[in-house]
Amino acid sequence: MHGFTLTAEGPFDFGASLRFVEDWPATSALPSDGRALRFAYCAESDWLPVGVTVTSAPDGVRVTTTRAVGPGIRGEVARILSLDVDGAGFAKLGEADPVLGDLQRRSPGLRPVCFWSPWEAACWAVIVQRSSMVIAAKLKQRIAERYGAKVIVDGRAYAAFPPPVTLVEASGLGLPAQKEEWLRGLARAALDGALTTEHLRSVGPEEALADLRALPGVGPFSAGLILIRGAGAPDAFPGDEPRLFAILREAYGLPEDAPPAAYRKLAEAWRPHRSWASFLFRAATYGVTDERAAGGIPATR
Repeated sequence: MHGFTLTAEGPFDFGASLRFVEDWPATSALPSDGRALRFAYCAESDWLPVGVTVTSAPDGVRVTTTRAVGPGIRGEVARILSLDVDGAGFAKLGEADPVLGDLQRRSPGLRPVCFWSPWEAACWAVIVQRSSMVIAAKLKQRIAERYGAKVIVDGRAYAAFPPPVTLVEASGLGLPAQKEEWLRGLARAALDGALTTEHLRSVGPEEALADLRALPGVGPFSAGLILIRGAGAPDAFPGDEPRLFAILREAYGLPEDAPPAAYRKLAEAWRPHRSWASFLFRAATYGVTDERAAGGIPATR
């Protein structure tokens, strides 16, 4: 095992991250003891599997891995927990926006928890289309167990979702034929470097979203998911996400017929953390705030 520490700049609560992982359908099947986050994935830096254990540490987290790490894996774990971004400015946004500020107080230190890689996020975006997240999570796990490597993490086997090279020719994944073709197309794009964090965050959010929408099976919603929850871009706002728009409409008392431009205008006040603010609103619907029993998001009229 190899270890390193990641330090948070600005408010961060690892316990809040764990609660989100437990409640988010995409990761809710991961075993949890309430103290550590354990998972296996294929690192973007070389597409080889690695097992990861994350525990709380003063001002951040302690990370142990099943193989030696360089800057690549260290940066990937930081991205997964949004520890690669200074969060001090995000805390100040709640002072100007009382609705966002209330969410921040209910989930102090909660930062976006991302997919293990943009590649996995892209595959999830295809698998979940026209399906529930619960069913999609089972299908994704089935693919990982059939085609992915098994990594022993703290004495337990975890299946890493297979790398692009494994799925570029794969068939019989248990998905509709169209989705399997899309996954093969995404695998080719990933091997060409179009789905790496480095690429997606090296250009502006609008350009990145446009590039993603050109990929097989990727529409506006999927593009936003890959960029925000895959690459961990901190300041992007999806231009067309009905579910998020419904949440914001209730929270801010917007009319039912509010156009997309109204939501984009609202999000302008969250720069340069538009992704983080959007995440908090969505996370509240999973019940991960400190007031789980209360339910819902406080509305302002």
